[in-house]
Amino acid sequence: MTSTPATDPGTREVLRRLELDVTVRLDGLLQGDHRGLRAGHGTEPGDTRLYAAGDDVRRIDWNVSARTLEPHVREAIAERELQTWLVVDRAARLRFGSASATKDDLVLAAAATVAFVTNADGNRLGAVLARTDQPAVVPARSGRRHLLRVLDDVAGAEEFDGGGNPDLGMALSRVGIVARRRGLVVVVSDFLRPPATFARELGIVAQRHDVVAVRVNDPLDRELPDVGRIVITDPGSGQQRTVNTGRRSVREAYAADASAHRAAVDAELRRARIDVADLSTDRPWLDDMVRFLSHRRHRLAAASR
Repeated sequence: MTSTPATDPGTREVLRRLELDVTVRLDGLLQGDHRGLRAGHGTEPGDTRLYAAGDDVRRIDWNVSARTLEPHVREAIAERELQTWLVVDRAARLRFGSASATKDDLVLAAAATVAFVTNADGNRLGAVLARTDQPAVVPARSGRRHLLRVLDDVAGAEEFDGGGNPDLGMALSRVGIVARRRGLVVVVSDFLRPPATFARELGIVAQRHDVVAVRVNDPLDRELPDVGRIVITDPGSGQQRTVNTGRRSVREAYAADASAHRAAVDAELRRARIDVADLSTDRPWLDDMVRFLSHRRHRLAAASR
């Protein structure tokens, strides 16, 4: 796909504000790097040393251990350059929001946070946009101009597909093909599709890459208010249904289904050992991102020690 970086003045202004917000709030927290997003050890082999209590047994070098008759672990040299891939859900339903923002506002905010936090000399950013036909791929490249091009593609309203539900599983399969070297994969979606449509592909990607999920929510994803009869339209198919929210049984059934679906998605993310940042249209998204990144950074640092 082709585009010019942030050609729309409105988009350009939105990205400028997002960059200012992200850098002011997160630069001090992350000391200007991407340690709050990326896992600890690099992938290049380094020197070996004697095994110490608490070391990851997966790092034991069995050849050296056999020769010396003492367990040794091999250190890893941190890679100097980080390759980050955004996997972004482009479902039409993301244009919805019942509070102070829409879910696609949060999608752009999450993508911008990842892009600006990981932006450094040599680091590369790419994107795979989930669509109903074939995923759109923006190759991973470095530089600010390319970063803005990626975010412009994420922000482009014309890219929303109103003809169904984008295949997140297909997008994850594609990133598994194009992301040839180990890196960071950030999946941004509301994850409202059945877990079976993406869980297998997500697990495969997580075996090779550090994966972070950013789930964008709206209060109406979790429960319905009591506002009488309403007409609900599926943005993907255009189908409409009249729902009587005045009936308590209807509201309770909706909330139960929403809770069960969320629990099923959470179970798949835990199975793949993926950290999740939850953003909601009724909360300040940047506060949630700061808390998530701070917690993840401390957890990764503790695991590294």
